Amino acid sequence: MPFQYQVLAQQIAEKIHQQEFKTHQKLSSLRQFATQHAISLNTVKACYALLEAQGLIFVKEKSGYYVKERKIVAENTVPIYPDFPSHARTVSNLDLQIEIQEASIQPRRIHLGAIQLSPELIPMDALRRSIQRALKHSQPEDFLYSDRQGHLKLRQALSEHWAEDGLFISPESIYMTNGCMAALSVLIQTLTQEGDSIIVPMPNYNGQQQLLANLNRKIIEIPSSETGIDLVRLEQIMQQSDARCCLLTANFQNPLGYCLTQKKKKKIADLAATYACTIIEDDIYAECSFSFQRPLPIQHWDQHGYVILCSSISKSLSSAYRVGWYCLPERYKHLHSKLMMHTVTVNTPLQLGLADLIYSRAYREHLQQLRPKLRSQVQAYRDYLLQAFVGIEIKINLPEGGYSLWIQLPDQIDSMACYYFAQQHQINIVPGEVFGEDRRYQHFIRLNAGYPLSRDICQAIQLLADWVKQQINIKIGEET
Repeated sequence: MPFQYQVLAQQIAEKIHQQEFKTHQKLSSLRQFATQHAISLNTVKACYALLEAQGLIFVKEKSGYYVKERKIVAENTVPIYPDFPSHARTVSNLDLQIEIQEASIQPRRIHLGAIQLSPELIPMDALRRSIQRALKHSQPEDFLYSDRQGHLKLRQALSEHWAEDGLFISPESIYMTNGCMAALSVLIQTLTQEGDSIIVPMPNYNGQQQLLANLNRKIIEIPSSETGIDLVRLEQIMQQSDARCCLLTANFQNPLGYCLTQKKKKKIADLAATYACTIIEDDIYAECSFSFQRPLPIQHWDQHGYVILCSSISKSLSSAYRVGWYCLPERYKHLHSKLMMHTVTVNTPLQLGLADLIYSRAYREHLQQLRPKLRSQVQAYRDYLLQAFVGIEIKINLPEGGYSLWIQLPDQIDSMACYYFAQQHQINIVPGEVFGEDRRYQHFIRLNAGYPLSRDICQAIQLLADWVKQQINIKIGEET
């Protein structure tokens, strides 16, 4: 659970981001704030110190604390997205992919690598209560071998949960898996053969590329930008190649954070039907919207059954809670037996615990609290990054949800060198090198904004910024 000063800092940050507190507005004095909230002076000092470290407030000597002027994000701060040809190829640098992925989750480091929520944002008390109730009310058969498709109670809970957001999927169409990656693995193994090509937008989550490489599948890369996938290129590849499967994320894609418009989602669904190309839709970030409304997936516009929706709760609830799923349209129901051959049964108590969390409304309440926190948190990271790198031309994405930040560094900076420097100083980051082929993202890094912007994280970002400045000065010196 977060400390009291962190909770108070988060509340003030929200008001600053929502402009309830205006630029240069004076905040309550330390003693006034302590009296208003019935807290100690030390708690107030810690709260204001954290806000100051996040670049949201500043102090005037003998005057007090004031809201800092927010930087207006100019268009030229958005990363540049390179174009490239699309053709079938194998995923390169698999060993490097694995090394970086393993490093990104190492404990006792600054958590800027793997995209995961801070423990402070996980409703652990609610989870404990739900798991305890689930165990208390379990039936004897719940402790035997269970339905490989997943416990009916959880499938019903998910179906009803989605219906509240306008997404209607029957419990019979839901198949439970050990996380979203397990769902992708089962589907790819069932729908394609070794050596087949999969269409994938780039830059793309490196874990998916690693999965495809391990399954001996080739990739056909499609350029993407802050507005989403190049749909013209996508149609060309569907029409001209032998690829009959496309793996993509429409809602808050990792690492770019875009959310496709409804028009584009419908277009992709129509293209899938026209060219008989299966869309495996990874919707893992959909619940992490910055608004209170969950965006609908491509599957919502699928009239012909070519879109298979996959997701899990690892990004919206906990990366350790390994429960995911895929939703199988009627068109693919004949593959049921084959799919079950690749499926590992999901822990039944965990399934029942999640069902209870949903039925008790605790999961929806958690999402309602999480979404504004993520918006505020991501904005605080962007603001602090621009502040730390002042004088250096960096470009940062503008995510519409999720909590990944995609940063373009100056051309003099190699992301692998930045990665190794960070590792030496116990900082986890992910170099852009692994998000596509041909080193086209060698000047990019991806950061996780799933943790509150603490003093340690601010210091880590500042250390990276200082190193970048130093490297640029060295390059300039070498050229002169």
